Order: sequence, then structure tokens, then C-alpha cells
Amino acid sequence: MLLGPISAAAPGALYQQIVDGLKREVSEGRLKPGTVLPSARELAEDLLVSVITVKRAYEELEKAGIINGRQGARALVAEQGPDRSRKAKLTSARDLLKRGLQEAAEAGLTQEQALQLIKLIQEEEL
Repeated sequence: MLLGPISAAAPGALYQQIVDGLKREVSEGRLKPGTVLPSARELAEDLLVSVITVKRAYEELEKAGIINGRQGARALVAEQGPDRSRKAKLTSARDLLKRGLQEAAEAGLTQEQALQLIKLIQEEEL
């Protein structure tokens, strides 16, 4: 599994870090529809978290339609998982950009300056 380290010191609840990591893996195509996920117990052991934490993450992903859980069987990436995951990531990105632009405006940046800042950040990150 390609999930990065899960840590209580990182921002966000442990289960949310797992949700975000799996959404990223699905939306970026590393986990394809039909991919069988590790059992909650196996993933918990790999990530050094409780089984309850992984079960909660799987429940959130199932509610979002990104994975399909089956009673007594392992969860797998849903056929529509990549589309739903990308949609969730796009919504999150939109909300973050909106908040960032609001902060920029409150700091006195013009729209042009805010766009320049976005371009600068993008260049630094790539």
C-alpha cells in the first residue's frame, strides 16, 4: 500500500489521514477499480493504528462511494471510486483556494497579486 506514514503528530485525525491517503491513491490511479484493499486488521498493523481507526476510515470511504465493503469479505475500490475521489479532491481544492484568496484579499492583495502568488507557489512546488 502506498499510504504515507500516519501520525498522531500530523494534522487531522488518524482515520482522516487514512481516508485522505486512500482518496489520493484512488484519484491518482494507483488503486484501480476492483483493487482489493487489505483487511482492517492488516492495514492497522501496517500503519500502527487501531483496527477501529481503519474501520472508521473504510466506513467513510464507503459512504463516499469510493470503496465497496462487503460483510465478511475485503473492501475493494468501487468502479466509480476514481471519479468520486477526484470530485471530492476537487471540492476540497476549491474550498482551500477560496479560503486562501479570502485571506489574500484581507491581507490587502489585489486579484492580480493573488494570482501572481498562486503562480509563484506553483513554480516552487513543481
